[in-house]
Amino acid sequence: MIAQIRAPGPIGGRLSAPPSKSMAHRAVLCAALAEGESRIEHLEFSQDISATLSAAAQLGAQVKTGPDWALIQGVGEPHLPSGPVDCCESGSTLRFLIPLASLTGGLVTFTGRGRLMERPQNIYAELFAAQELEFRPGPEGLTVGGPLWPGRYPVRGDVSSQFISGLLFALPLLKRESTLCLLPPVESRSYIEMTRAAQAAFGVVSHWQDENTLLIPGGQCYRPRAYTVEGDYSQAAFLAVLGALCGGVTLTGLAADTLQGDAVILEILRRCGAVFTRDETGLHFEKSELHGTEIDLADCPDLGPILMALGLFSEGRTVIRNAGRLRLKESDRIEAMETELRACGGRVASQGGTITLEKSPLHPPAGPLSGHNDHRVVMSLTVLGLAAGLPLSIAGAEAIQKSWPSFFDAIRQLGGEVTEVVG
Repeated sequence: MIAQIRAPGPIGGRLSAPPSKSMAHRAVLCAALAEGESRIEHLEFSQDISATLSAAAQLGAQVKTGPDWALIQGVGEPHLPSGPVDCCESGSTLRFLIPLASLTGGLVTFTGRGRLMERPQNIYAELFAAQELEFRPGPEGLTVGGPLWPGRYPVRGDVSSQFISGLLFALPLLKRESTLCLLPPVESRSYIEMTRAAQAAFGVVSHWQDENTLLIPGGQCYRPRAYTVEGDYSQAAFLAVLGALCGGVTLTGLAADTLQGDAVILEILRRCGAVFTRDETGLHFEKSELHGTEIDLADCPDLGPILMALGLFSEGRTVIRNAGRLRLKESDRIEAMETELRACGGRVASQGGTITLEKSPLHPPAGPLSGHNDHRVVMSLTVLGLAAGLPLSIAGAEAIQKSWPSFFDAIRQLGGEVTEVVG
């Protein structure tokens, strides 16, 4: 699909943030592991969340869905699925489920699409090998077998917190306690805390013994409950940047006391000179004169693409550091954004995990931009076009289905014009 983007008039309006994809994954899995019925409210059925719901059903949970909710009858412990578990392109689904699959008493094969099965799984490969368990990548997918043993688990903290979260989901179900020893530096610590918070809501606990050591008591049980997913700062970041550049945007549904690491988008925007206020009715953004700053992506990698777009509008120089993990997402997000930003006149350069951008005189590209099969690239380019007043066409725009299927509807509510052309 090609999305044709333009701003026929002023951008502005009031929008509710979509539900947090990160918290939705976690709540669905906790509910699937609880013995009894849980109701999860405020869901958006993106491809990623649909993949986790489907996987939960394959592991034995009964799932019923409505317009923005799911009823999940959990199973206590994961069951052996009857066939391969399709994780679509969801890295969270795959990495969260691998340790749980080891508890099913048999071999479980995971499949995926796009670049998913190429994304690194070395952390799990090494842990499974150390316990002489099955961990076999192959043409049919990744096959794993267990069970994992309780004990001490040394895990690198600078690769992806998804491995740590995956172990956190499974280890409490073992009979004896386990210890996660995180090898510093530990990045994306906020995502670990989000997992622990979701587990605590469903009755499962872990304890920090020191800054990098988590004690996980064994023999625990997830308990069913009603749970409402909070608003998503990762997705709201696109609209926050648009609001800072164009003004007149109000965002609702974003908790001030969130654990989400991507809430740092507000601090980054403030450092760039953005003017906004928060009251009981939401976050209100004014059009602002922005300037460049230095940004560390170690704890908020998903913000990378939209911050690259922001850099082209910020006076002076923007330097983004610790962005190396962007190269291992649905696309190489650094290369993808560099290519498309340059097509619009953007001055951008990268070396390894460091990206440098300068305020640039932008112009319409010679032809359609590519979304690189990456939802965050598509959304970032959409914001770029609207903020610069450039008519853009983005090929592969259906990638937004991965995380925020109603993104273009949100853009239309803010005054943007989006025409979706099949082709």
